[in-house]
Amino acid sequence: MSYNSPFTGNVIQPTDVSYRRIILTADLQLEWPINGTATDDAAARIMEVSTASTANELWMPPANQTSVGNDALIRNVGAVALTVKDYTGANTIVTVAAGQAQYIYITANPTVAGTWGIIAYGIGSSGADAATLAGYGLLAIGQTLNQSQPVTTFSSSYTATTSDRSSTYVWTGGAGTLTMTLASTLGDNWFMFVRNSGTGALTVDGTSGDTINGSASIILQPTDSAIIVCSGTTFYTVGLGKSTQFNFTQLTKAVTSGSYTLTASEASNVIQKYTGALTGNVTIVVPPTVQVYYIVDATTGPYTLTITTGSGASATLTAGSQATLVCDSVNLFNANTILAGSSAISLNNGSVSSPSLNFATETTTGVYHAAAGEFNIAILGVLRSTLTASGLAIVGTGNFTGGIAGGTY
Repeated sequence: MSYNSPFTGNVIQPTDVSYRRIILTADLQLEWPINGTATDDAAARIMEVSTASTANELWMPPANQTSVGNDALIRNVGAVALTVKDYTGANTIVTVAAGQAQYIYITANPTVAGTWGIIAYGIGSSGADAATLAGYGLLAIGQTLNQSQPVTTFSSSYTATTSDRSSTYVWTGGAGTLTMTLASTLGDNWFMFVRNSGTGALTVDGTSGDTINGSASIILQPTDSAIIVCSGTTFYTVGLGKSTQFNFTQLTKAVTSGSYTLTASEASNVIQKYTGALTGNVTIVVPPTVQVYYIVDATTGPYTLTITTGSGASATLTAGSQATLVCDSVNLFNANTILAGSSAISLNNGSVSSPSLNFATETTTGVYHAAAGEFNIAILGVLRSTLTASGLAIVGTGNFTGGIAGGTY
């Protein structure tokens, strides 16, 4: 049988049935309303369908027996979801939820199955299909869109992607890393929620130079939490909650020589550890704010590390030393001028070029401990005297203005 017009050569449009009310009790195969159909199961332009079981399906007529663009509006007036399939019954065209309507139409008809387009009508004739509209961060409940923040726990390092928009990630492991995909990829207004419920620090890293609060990374201690927001070029945290059990964070910064100005994020770390083999003196410029710093100079080499605000008094450390500094927004003071209740003070051994007890303006002059049983004095990095249990040895010539009394010479 041919479905082409002898006058135009086009596929003949079936006779138009405007409306049908269908109650499914089993799978139903529809036919186009054309001459010669053997049943009354004609497809209508508007069909209101109900079924008591999701097992009952509605199968559309052969797509190659009509023109592209032939369509049907199917409204599910039942209480369970309705599945609409092509003529073969093998492919689902659309699933119509209870109370919703879907508009389908043929876009290609070389086979009986054809290709079908879909437009979601939602409730009745004009309500939006919330499930179709819901994207990341949105959840369809009935016919409304609701905010969604799905929770995912993770205990191994992870890279956040575009699909994590509006998600909540809870760290449950020891030390680990959460890496942000490129800010340019995530785009402006992407965001996620992060909480550290683990036992170790969670490092949040940027990618390829992207910063977080102006730094390459931030550290969330156990019980810390934050919203991480992307601007399209960088990341910021909102509501970064600091655990009351972990008041201190540490900055570890590699230095070599010259001046380094700390960002506000870097300077917020109370404990600061500086590393690297120095090739020259280093100056660290901290913001002019009231703060306490615990400085660990873990550098190597015969050079100094100076902490300053850029004005006022500064503090200078030598390799292997530590200091507790108080900043009054201009000056940096040594907090250990008085040790209340202490009966002893312990010093590092030091060296001839870096005495353990030295002077801020001349760090190569002072006392150090070169070997067991020795008390040594260095002047400008040169050994000048060694005091042991057997006596005093002085290196160099002596000038005794008051003379020498006693002993044998």
